[in-house]
Amino acid sequence: QYSWGDHGLTLLGYVGLATPNFLFALVLMYFANVQFGLSIGGIMDPEYLGQSWSWAKFGSVLTHLWIPVIVIGTSGTAAMIRRLRANLLDELQKQYVVTARARGVPQLRLLMKYPMRMALNPFIADIGNLLPSVISGSAIVAVVLSLQTSGPMLLEALRSQDQYLAGSFLMFLSLLTVIGMFISDLLLAALDPRIRLTGGAAK
Repeated sequence: QYSWGDHGLTLLGYVGLATPNFLFALVLMYFANVQFGLSIGGIMDPEYLGQSWSWAKFGSVLTHLWIPVIVIGTSGTAAMIRRLRANLLDELQKQYVVTARARGVPQLRLLMKYPMRMALNPFIADIGNLLPSVISGSAIVAVVLSLQTSGPMLLEALRSQDQYLAGSFLMFLSLLTVIGMFISDLLLAALDPRIRLTGGAAK
């Protein structure tokens, strides 16, 4: 707490939360074009569209993929940094941590074995909300980067009033939310021994 690393991650978290994703995408596209001469837009170069997979096509996908990964991951990572710090500081003040520290438990083991596991619970619980956004991507970022993901397709369906396509996308995203919630419940049960898989009161 209050170390250089703490201040650096806090600054990174604030910058990530304050910067809109589409603006960050435009800045990275400009930087890649000016500094490296890369014209990054779409998921691959136009000459590879409709062709069978090859190493050249795979390399083109990797070349175009790093900006969407950074842009979409930055805001979520920044929010996680802030939440993890707050949860971890709250756990470090609890009695079981003070008792373990007084008994001479090594600091790294004390941090990773007990408070870190408890502080990760909110992140695991949010998997249900993160899974649809990971699959669809940010719609505005996908439009800016010309990515052929479900986000721009959903926007186009809404603009053209294609209710069947829009309804199908919404049902698919709802299914992803249910799957994400199920996965988060299983991970929470494995991470936190206080959570039971069986229902009913303990006897």
